[in-house]
Amino acid sequence: MNPSIGIAGSAAAGLGLRRLRLVLAALPLALAACGGGGGGGPGEVPPPVSCSVVDQQAWLADYMNEWYFWYRLAPHPVPTGYASLDAYFDALLYTGTDPKFPADRWSRYEPTESFNRYYGDGATMGYGIAVAGLEALANPGMPLWVRYVEPASDAALQGVRRGDEVLSLNGQDAAALVAANDFSLLTAEREQQQLTLRLRRDGVERSVRVTSGVFALTPVAGAAVYLSLQGRRIGYLAVKDMISQAQAGVDAAFASFRSQAVQDLVLDLRYNGGGLVSTGATVASYLAGNPVAGSVYATLLYNDKLAGRYNQSYRFAAPAAANALALPRVFVLTGARTCSASEQLVNGLRGAGITVVTVGDTTCGKPVGFLPVSQCGTTYSVVNFESVNANGAGRYFDGFDATCPVGEDFRVPQGAASDPLVSTALRYADNGRCWPMVPLRAGGGEGTPRAVRRGWTPDERSDMLGR
Repeated sequence: MNPSIGIAGSAAAGLGLRRLRLVLAALPLALAACGGGGGGGPGEVPPPVSCSVVDQQAWLADYMNEWYFWYRLAPHPVPTGYASLDAYFDALLYTGTDPKFPADRWSRYEPTESFNRYYGDGATMGYGIAVAGLEALANPGMPLWVRYVEPASDAALQGVRRGDEVLSLNGQDAAALVAANDFSLLTAEREQQQLTLRLRRDGVERSVRVTSGVFALTPVAGAAVYLSLQGRRIGYLAVKDMISQAQAGVDAAFASFRSQAVQDLVLDLRYNGGGLVSTGATVASYLAGNPVAGSVYATLLYNDKLAGRYNQSYRFAAPAAANALALPRVFVLTGARTCSASEQLVNGLRGAGITVVTVGDTTCGKPVGFLPVSQCGTTYSVVNFESVNANGAGRYFDGFDATCPVGEDFRVPQGAASDPLVSTALRYADNGRCWPMVPLRAGGGEGTPRAVRRGWTPDERSDMLGR
């Protein structure tokens, strides 16, 4: 089962992340410079002799044997008999033979142009619409809701909003798309494609036509300060993308929190699929402040061939000390799309002794990451390392269960005081308990079943990049 969540500029459901590689030039990917532009990793493996399929396959075999985290457990077939690079890449991946590690469902390769667009420019290409396909698949009969719209996309300009019920996409019935687990219509393969949505809100139906294009991401998606029932000042910050462009928004938000003397913070990572380790460490450093500055945030552990030279630790910094909060406790809103570098943030804070109260659903379970490398116009993101915190805790392949399990209500604006995840955190700040729980309503869904979550290959980003 491969439940998908359907965001424009990402992947078509049912294709799987690996199958995106040659299909979507629209995918946002990691900066080619992360792993160099011509060698394997930091230049250990010579580049292919040419960009022919045969020469790229030969390079890939050498690269995977040297840099793949699971090179000892993975098969090592010779390229003979594999007509395409795609087929050979799949044949080289670890299949889950060791009980300590699930099969590799994360390694992929994609066009370098899109790769650089995301991590270099902080932009993507697509429609900008994300739907609650995963929740609809797990909860039969639930409508297909729009759950997120990129603020700078054409969809936002055309008035598409969270809480719109999707009735059809290009004339295809939404219920049939959910049943088929196929949201590929939300994925644009090029600019100037058009998508017609039939939507319903407050009983009124309308048709909207949106056009794909390149637009800037909004990595800091919202910030506010709320007053709890007992008068506690509680900051709210939504970080959607762990990219360098998040820095200015994060700093501004924490400056506001500090000026308003917030006593707790709600960090919304429910749709954050990860990104740069350094950006996650920066956000965590603003939360933890000077008391843990200099201590280990995360350590990246490579395979036994590379460990002595490349294992590295990221440390908590003292960023803009005047704005850091130095909180002993933080609330993190999580879900099945909280993945990779955003899970690493939860693990890193806990390793530093910060109490992390998670609210929402179990995270995706990806404690491994990439050091991307580019060849012949393609950027390879294969699993190169695992991440552990200061206590050596890692390998959370089942994800982090929520301290307070709460279902979403997609009809409520994300981050509003009435958002069930936010309101649960506000009450917990007052009384130290998850109860009373927010009852689930027609706009929400039950927590994602573990069997579905384990089998789900996210079609949004699930990155932890070692830089």
